[in-house]
Amino acid sequence: MMREVTTLLTAYRLMCQAGAMAATYEANRPICKYVHSTSRGHEAIQIATGLQLHPWDFVSPYYRDESMLLAMGFTPYELMLQLLAKADDPFSGGRSYYSHPNSRRADKPQIPHQSSATGMQVIPATGMAQGVQYLEQLSSGLLKTGPDGELPVVVCSLGDGSVTEGEVSEALQFAVLKQLPVIYLVQDNDWGISVTAAEARAMDAYEYAGGFKGLKRMRIDGSDFSTSYTAMETAISYVRTERKPILVQAKVPLLGHHTSGVRKEWYRTPEDLAEHAQRDPLPKLHALLREEGVEEEVLKEIADKAAKDIAMAFDNAVAAPDPLPETVQQHVFAPTPVTEEKGNRCPEGGSKSVMVDAALHAVEEIMQQYPEAIFYGQDVGRRLGGVFREAATLGEKFGDHRVYNTAIQEAYIIGATAGLSAVGVKPIVEVQFADYIYPGFNQLVTEISKSCYLSNGKYPVQTLIRVPIGAYGGGGPYHSGSIESTLLSVKGIKVVYPSNVADMKGLLKAAFLDPNPVVMLEHKGLYWSKVPGTLEAMMIEPAADYVLPLGKGNVVLPAHPKDVQEGRSMCIITYGMGVYWAKAAAKAFPGNIEIIDLRTLFPLDEALVYATVQRHGKCLVLTEEQLNNSFAQALAGRIQQHCFRQLDAPVYTLGAMDLPSVPLNMTLEATMLPNADKVEAAIRELLAY
Repeated sequence: MMREVTTLLTAYRLMCQAGAMAATYEANRPICKYVHSTSRGHEAIQIATGLQLHPWDFVSPYYRDESMLLAMGFTPYELMLQLLAKADDPFSGGRSYYSHPNSRRADKPQIPHQSSATGMQVIPATGMAQGVQYLEQLSSGLLKTGPDGELPVVVCSLGDGSVTEGEVSEALQFAVLKQLPVIYLVQDNDWGISVTAAEARAMDAYEYAGGFKGLKRMRIDGSDFSTSYTAMETAISYVRTERKPILVQAKVPLLGHHTSGVRKEWYRTPEDLAEHAQRDPLPKLHALLREEGVEEEVLKEIADKAAKDIAMAFDNAVAAPDPLPETVQQHVFAPTPVTEEKGNRCPEGGSKSVMVDAALHAVEEIMQQYPEAIFYGQDVGRRLGGVFREAATLGEKFGDHRVYNTAIQEAYIIGATAGLSAVGVKPIVEVQFADYIYPGFNQLVTEISKSCYLSNGKYPVQTLIRVPIGAYGGGGPYHSGSIESTLLSVKGIKVVYPSNVADMKGLLKAAFLDPNPVVMLEHKGLYWSKVPGTLEAMMIEPAADYVLPLGKGNVVLPAHPKDVQEGRSMCIITYGMGVYWAKAAAKAFPGNIEIIDLRTLFPLDEALVYATVQRHGKCLVLTEEQLNNSFAQALAGRIQQHCFRQLDAPVYTLGAMDLPSVPLNMTLEATMLPNADKVEAAIRELLAY
């Protein structure tokens, strides 16, 4: 009984702190100017959860979980530093909102980057459970356990309104399919900003969970601390021992505002507010402690001390320094170990290979060397090995636990890599065609690209996303698209686009070793060099030790020095299939044309591009993408700005026609796309200046 009362008193102290924090923020609205939510009404279930988690566990809180953070041991002062966007904010260095934590502290549960997009954390959190399960299967030393070998659990916290997000269903589907060790804690306060539960959903989270076979579920009163503690004790024990998923729906009142910027009195009736106030967890816990014999004076002393401590913490946080302006560009990416070209690019006695095989061999070598590497996506498992046979034999060689199929879930395929990376697994994943990446774009933008920056460098996402791309042979409107401009509009990811065997293998190895997210665009028309004029993509495959750093372009065709000296030369800046259109067109102008293969679109080899343009004075930027508002046009603008004084002509751009998609008919497809003849015409026009 004494242990139980001690726990109740701890919870009471934390609830008093949370209440004092909310009151302090409300009383100082001009100072607390950044948008924030508080946990008022949700404290019981949050504290009951946080008190029972250990440093070897993983947690994905959501933006109202300040009480859970207090229960895990974070101080009010630390939370306030984030509230006020201060330099010493331990989570993001002043870059992210209140109660958007991340932590790698050895004495606390591990927390990856948390976004504000409701429900979006469920896929990365499930990815953490996926990673934990894999490390268990491996008996990997990367898996941290308790002092008596206790296995980790993953807790994913979310509001009930977010359960209607489609990506939540992808995560639940994968969790039950693979029986992952994850707890979905759903805090249901009946409101989604101004939308009531009755307006927004036909069922609550508990009822919804009933549709996922193999997902255990519980429904509890989340405003009662004792009930919440017992329920979470049961849920955590179940997942820790059985290694299966569970969903806990906790009914809670909403006592605060949705956020500081969306006031409860704007849309909630006095009757609704009064009904929620009757379920306040703090008076309930107070009454329970009195029943247990705790004196009123003791409880008052706890509350008074909490108020004083919070006032002092707030004053200290207000006085803390703001971030320095010069820190704003820090932690966009983590440093990569691959900064130089190394290894044997062209082994003696080697035989020529096609690009698809070079990629396959690179992945195989990676998986042989790194046990923590896995490869998954649609149809990449042992039965087919990818629709382009780009994963052929990998399933047989490494087993279904390392190479496996997923459902049609691009959001999960991409987003889970954030969670996998957070626990130490190194994922290589595939989106079947570039046109299919858009369902996964939310995860790429919201979770993956921002993780390193908003965690102040603590959680870069190591993921390699392979994407077959490009048009040829009547692939049609949903299998032929180019997406590089869309990808390049996202900051915090890297984009590579090899055009030959050696670059494919070297860049793939470097991309895997890069601790940051890399999207690798692989042109389907170059995989086997079946497109006329692309035989040079076939090369002797580099040795297993070969790596090619990202951000280094290549001169694939130099102009003759005499033509350059006499002003009869120009350069073509291109990548992918454009390299071969440029090479074919250049045959009509021997010595006049220099061709740069960018190889990496971000980071871009600007030094090579600008130096080349300045030397020739004339430039064509060539792409397969639809031209209007493309990366190629943006690059042309940058070239004009940096090379204006050396230019003898406008920077030309050439790309596909500005059509909504690539048409199926091969004549129409060819009409839309660039080709050697179109490039030759542009060269003639430029050289005439």
